[in-house]
Amino acid sequence: MQRKLLCLAVLLSSLVRVAAADNMLTPAEKAAGWVLLFNGTNFDGWHNFKSTGVKPGWQVKDGTLACEDPHNASDLVSEGQFEWFELELDYKISEGGNSGIMYRVSDDGQAPWASGPEFQLEDNAKATDPQRCGWLYALYQPPNDPKTGKPLDATKPAGEWNHVRLVIGQDQCVHEINGVKYFDYVLGSDDFKARVAKSKFASMPLFAKAAKGRIALQGDHGKVAFRNVKIHPLAAR
Repeated sequence: MQRKLLCLAVLLSSLVRVAAADNMLTPAEKAAGWVLLFNGTNFDGWHNFKSTGVKPGWQVKDGTLACEDPHNASDLVSEGQFEWFELELDYKISEGGNSGIMYRVSDDGQAPWASGPEFQLEDNAKATDPQRCGWLYALYQPPNDPKTGKPLDATKPAGEWNHVRLVIGQDQCVHEINGVKYFDYVLGSDDFKARVAKSKFASMPLFAKAAKGRIALQGDHGKVAFRNVKIHPLAAR
């Protein structure tokens, strides 16, 4: 019995340590230049697009940045603006939920998606949008998985935490979910421009044109929560 109680105490202690690590940078990350974008306690560093405040549909809940009411939330954008960077975060989405991460968002557009390319987030099992999680919306998607014959899908089910890594670099942009690389591309390359020209974004003069911009979290399509949102600015060549 004592041995079981000791094991349980060790487990609980471990869980407390894991929870305490959420929304914090390690000493190594701080030394490497990572910046925490969400502190786990308030909306510091965030506001609604073209606004100074945050709508009540967004809540800081249990250490997460959560869109609880997408009918009264709208998109959040970061105070800071970034050129080249590596972004990491965890997200948990509701059943049938749809959200997204946009980058290089300009304040000049009518909406964040008018200027910022979008890393799609959704519940692949029940969301209705055919653009699947991890894709660069309407532009790039992963290759087919030989095991399923369908585009690669490394997401966990709705209600579980997933990890995103998004690299926007001069020579290569990379999309990853749960440690699995989906694809890469080069912003402004001939291939990128050709895809934009064939997409709905062709009619949007600001799309993917800003040299730097805000990070946006979509909050008008479904419930979603974020934590451990951190960014590492990359030096330009």
